[in-house]
Amino acid sequence: MSNPNRVRLRAVVCCAALVLSPVIAGAQQADKAAEKPAKTAADRFGTRPILTDAQWQKLDAAVDRGLVFIAKQQSLDGSFPTEASGQPAVTALCVIAFLSRGHIPNEGPYGKQLVRALDYVLDAQALDGTLMVQRVDRIGIAHFEGNYNHAISGLMLGEAYGMAPATHQERMRTAIDLALRLTRQQQTRPKRNPRERGGWRYMRRFGVSDSDLSVTAWELMFLRSARNAEFDVPKEWIDEGMNYVRQTFSTDEGAFRYGLQGEDDYVSRGMAGAGIVALALGGDHNTDVAKKAGDYILRNGFERYNRSRHNEDRYHYSAYYCGQAMFQLGGDYWFNFFPGFLDVLAKNQNSDGSWAAESNMNDSKYGNVYSTALAVLALTPPYQLLPIYQR
Repeated sequence: MSNPNRVRLRAVVCCAALVLSPVIAGAQQADKAAEKPAKTAADRFGTRPILTDAQWQKLDAAVDRGLVFIAKQQSLDGSFPTEASGQPAVTALCVIAFLSRGHIPNEGPYGKQLVRALDYVLDAQALDGTLMVQRVDRIGIAHFEGNYNHAISGLMLGEAYGMAPATHQERMRTAIDLALRLTRQQQTRPKRNPRERGGWRYMRRFGVSDSDLSVTAWELMFLRSARNAEFDVPKEWIDEGMNYVRQTFSTDEGAFRYGLQGEDDYVSRGMAGAGIVALALGGDHNTDVAKKAGDYILRNGFERYNRSRHNEDRYHYSAYYCGQAMFQLGGDYWFNFFPGFLDVLAKNQNSDGSWAAESNMNDSKYGNVYSTALAVLALTPPYQLLPIYQR
């Protein structure tokens, strides 16, 4: 393995777009991936490099230190530590973080660890296709995290499918097919409010809403990832989800709402980013509502590290979505957002490579491996190695 910090070619934005298929992406070693110019598009970035050489160096250092920390935390069973109800989603997020830097299962410095993590996620699947640690459900609380666990784990399997060793291909294919069936069942459950059709929420009915943008965005990412990997995902499934996403936009606040009614009718940085990403995955790039949500993110930035703007605003979760969203928007949205965002995250990274656990009391229980994985994923859009986040 050569030095991952060696000088790599930097692409200016006027260069032709570099498009990776999942198979090609899976064939790259992490050190070679680090050399690859980020995917660019003249219509989004003009003629400016997406990062300066100094910013690339800062980015590489922060991401690599974060991954070193995550790798050291892996348990013997292949999982990465968190609250039990957050499994296997947190383990899946950690895997995605490694993939986003070009590390792949069974190859390179983290290859064997990634295979063990893959096995942990696959072992968590129930006979009905649900990707969730079943023992938690007997406590009666896992239905809140159930579809998060399911969708995030499905997303990871979709992204890793073209990169996984041949010994895992058939098992992963079966797991993804079963998970897609469960996702569709959850999507088509009866909704009390017709406007919520096409969305997802918790495993069981709770509160006034039967759909919310937070769960829906993850499920749409799973569907899009599986479709990119050539699984059978009918377009209507995605279209129905997109119809729900569009309805969550608040014209009054210029951003996307968590839900459509009652206490769920609020906007946050995370939902602003989630809405932009969800629209982009469905082909709605740089729409007026996406740009307005981008303006909202610029007005409500991340300068105050790990600070919530209200009880339902989560810093690292929001950072994850907004990093992806602003890359999708490109142009001034990117240049006015990412350099300062990178500075804040790099400055607040701990000496061991971690970032602090989420300050929001509802998410602090998931620990600092969870927040570190989200921070890494918030920073890695410039690499453009994960098919799901390529435009």
